[in-house]
Amino acid sequence: MSEAESRGQAANYQQPGRAGTKPITVHFPEDVRSQLKLVALERRTTLHNLMAEALNDLFAKYGKPEIAPTERATQ
Repeated sequence: MSEAESRGQAANYQQPGRAGTKPITVHFPEDVRSQLKLVALERRTTLHNLMAEALNDLFAKYGKPEIAPTERATQ
């Protein structure tokens, strides 16, 4: 296999736990991220779970189904 083919395969690799998902990227001041990480530590959970909880609260507020998964499969 050539080096170019190896790079192409690496670029196309998708972690199994990310199948069927898309990233959601937002930008906030650094203090917001730090506080979110602190809350995650205090609650012994992950940033992912906190964000899923927040999204589900937002969906409920607007009468939408709470579809954000709050627990990720371990990888």
